[in-house]
Amino acid sequence: MEVMVATTEPVRTSESDRAGKMLRDWRLRKGLSQLALSSQAGISARHLSFVETGRSVPSTELIVHLGEHLEIPLRERNRILLAAGHAPVYSHHRPDDPELAVVRSELSQMIAAVEPVPAVICDRHWGLVEANGTIAVLLDGCAPHLLEPPANVLRLTLHPDGMAPRIANLATIRNHLIGQVRRRAEWTGDRVLADLARELSAYSSDSDEESESVDDSVVVPLRLRHPDGELSFFTMAAALTSARDVTIDEYTVELFAPADGRTREFLTDHA
Repeated sequence: MEVMVATTEPVRTSESDRAGKMLRDWRLRKGLSQLALSSQAGISARHLSFVETGRSVPSTELIVHLGEHLEIPLRERNRILLAAGHAPVYSHHRPDDPELAVVRSELSQMIAAVEPVPAVICDRHWGLVEANGTIAVLLDGCAPHLLEPPANVLRLTLHPDGMAPRIANLATIRNHLIGQVRRRAEWTGDRVLADLARELSAYSSDSDEESESVDDSVVVPLRLRHPDGELSFFTMAAALTSARDVTIDEYTVELFAPADGRTREFLTDHA
């Protein structure tokens, strides 16, 4: 059954070529055929082909509709809308703008409420937006220059002046995190993430641990050396799935949950 959305204007332009190509790129990244996407989105495969080849200009409604089915980030949906000659649909406020005050306040309360579990709010490049008080357990010993804004959670983790010397399974963590960044860079085409992956890969390491591939479907513990004994954490991430603003859409809340009883007891005692 086809979904009734305002679809296209039957005019071929350089803008329609660009917008269609961008939609095609996202479809391919998702690993879908034209037939599969058209069936999923409720439009004809012929119509989708016309859009992707630039024979038809996609309407605002169609771009939004396809963006939802392809799970395209809001920032990229706005870019496609502009490429098609339309106005952006999704707002893009600065983090300190009053329009975001309520959401920012709720996120702040959320990470405060999970203490003594360490938690952070990150942006799309793993930039540190905010952290709760117990994050100090992880960041103890990090060089001050790494903590100065704009701080980056992955840089803090893998930099030789950051957490890296205290991470017992550094090679595993390096493989896991750099792999995450590379996959997100490939998925989004974000050059900042590609540069970040190269930077993280270039960090020297004194770890004698043999590098190994990590299956992302398995929980990867962060094992941290500490004078009171080794601490072990696993991370959990959450995002706002109903976001209609680019900035909020790109926020992720990451929790460093205790992976064993010793770590849970340590966090409780030091709360």
